[in-house]
Amino acid sequence: MVLDVYQEQLDQPLEEVASAKRDPNQSEGITIVEQLDEEGQRKLEALQSLIEPCDRATYGERLREAADKLGCSVRTVQRLVKRWEVEGVSALVTAGRADQGKYRISEFWQDFILKTYEAGNKGSKRMKPKQVAVRVQVKAREIGDSNPPSYKTVLRVLKPVIERKEKAKSIRSPGWRGSTLSVKTREGQDLSIEYSNHVWQCDHTRADVMLVDQYGEVLGRPWLTTVIDTYSRCIMGINLGFDAPSSQVVALALRHAILPKKYGPEYKLNCEWGTFGKPDHFYTDGGKDFRSNHLQRIGADIGFACHLRDRPSEGGVVERPFRTLNDQLFSTLPGYTGSNVQQRPEDTEKDASLTLRDLEHLIVRFICDKYNQTLDARMGDQTRFQRWEAGLPKVPEVIEEKHLDVCLMKEGRRTVQRGGHLQFENLIYRGENLAGYAGEVVSIRFDPNDITVVRVYRKEGSGEVFLTRAYAQGLETEQISHEEAQASSKRLRVKGKAISNESILQETMERDALVAKKSRKQRQKEEQVLTKPVRASEPEPTEADLDHEEPTDEVALDLDAFEPIDFDDIRGAW
Repeated sequence: MVLDVYQEQLDQPLEEVASAKRDPNQSEGITIVEQLDEEGQRKLEALQSLIEPCDRATYGERLREAADKLGCSVRTVQRLVKRWEVEGVSALVTAGRADQGKYRISEFWQDFILKTYEAGNKGSKRMKPKQVAVRVQVKAREIGDSNPPSYKTVLRVLKPVIERKEKAKSIRSPGWRGSTLSVKTREGQDLSIEYSNHVWQCDHTRADVMLVDQYGEVLGRPWLTTVIDTYSRCIMGINLGFDAPSSQVVALALRHAILPKKYGPEYKLNCEWGTFGKPDHFYTDGGKDFRSNHLQRIGADIGFACHLRDRPSEGGVVERPFRTLNDQLFSTLPGYTGSNVQQRPEDTEKDASLTLRDLEHLIVRFICDKYNQTLDARMGDQTRFQRWEAGLPKVPEVIEEKHLDVCLMKEGRRTVQRGGHLQFENLIYRGENLAGYAGEVVSIRFDPNDITVVRVYRKEGSGEVFLTRAYAQGLETEQISHEEAQASSKRLRVKGKAISNESILQETMERDALVAKKSRKQRQKEEQVLTKPVRASEPEPTEADLDHEEPTDEVALDLDAFEPIDFDDIRGAW
């Protein structure tokens, strides 16, 4: 099997072995080996055991041992032996690349990679090589290049630039320097997060703050639902309310996360929220609200896949912001309950003075101005919003609100009254062409933060067809939440007053003015004064009465009881 000439070659000088293997018909192309490098010497030592005569089984064992020594496969060792038979010792020499130190990509891609990295790190912006690689893939699709540079090639091109920047730094940036994160689904699939809006996560928690209604009565703790972008850790959207977690609550949080967010001056924001778009994957726990057919249908309509996480430990990304909100925001507010029931602060309910709208304003301000604008602990030099912005492969598409109606809360079915109007929460709504469906039963969807407009749908077959938008009469320029409308109706009913669009609006405006000017304790004092018995008081005198008013110290005398005095008799007596 193995020729005896192998041993003879090992005994000869290396130059003679190389000459013996030379083809006499060739005068060029032969490498003369003057000295083996360390790698070649290691190969030679591994091949020495293969030249000794042996049986087939022993030769197989020696092949495997040689493969283990060289750290390669048995087939690679067999090819090395065959080359050694033909080329001699020169087969053991590791030949260097002729283009070593040069990039095997075009100048176009070299310039694109360098310019993209420089532009992404100009000023306050921060961009990582992984984010540059994503933009390379997008550019390749645009120009039709089927073989763009890989992530490793991008790293090699940017390595000198990164090393120069790192060398110029006097201190190291703290934090984890990793570039990728992978989460595992319940189906066994590994989702590698590579860019912004790639994988979103969602979860619920009960805020540790006791809230009151518009009249100062304690309501309890609200539920907070957050949607997090896994790549950047940005909070994409929220939903705050007293409704227990359900697919409808998740849908409202998703709708808020997908749409661009605009807030009025009453929020007093220094920074815009800025994040929007839709995810490629929606990653959640295995709760009933996340396993619903409703959420699966939303994903199919909008265009994302729903996944359940494999283990509870996979949810750290979405659960960590709850602790930050609790430590840095909720703990500073009146009515804070604490995360431990046994250590709950005293007089929590007495101190509670915030309404649901007040807390929503504070949470939005905290997220926009602080949380999303804070440096990400893993990267050290990128805020969460900067990382989200830099990690986008392209500008997200703005989805129209009508395409997200499937995410709105569905209250129920209503009958269109004669004249083309319908009633919901004691409000009268009218819509264009709605009179043509008088007598028919329709379903309505609404945003709980503003019920002055509702979407009207008609059931056809197994689905619902959009008919029109109906507006609350007289409230077109106002904004009333679902909760406010319910509270106002209840208040008017207790007072025995008629409930109408105008009365609900007037009551809401009066209540908002009262809440804005007076605290809860002030309102309680006023209520106590009103409940005390009032003493009967005489009517106050008018100005006319004051003009003819006689002194109160004079006494009315009976003149008939006195005789007239004769002063002459008095003088005669003297």
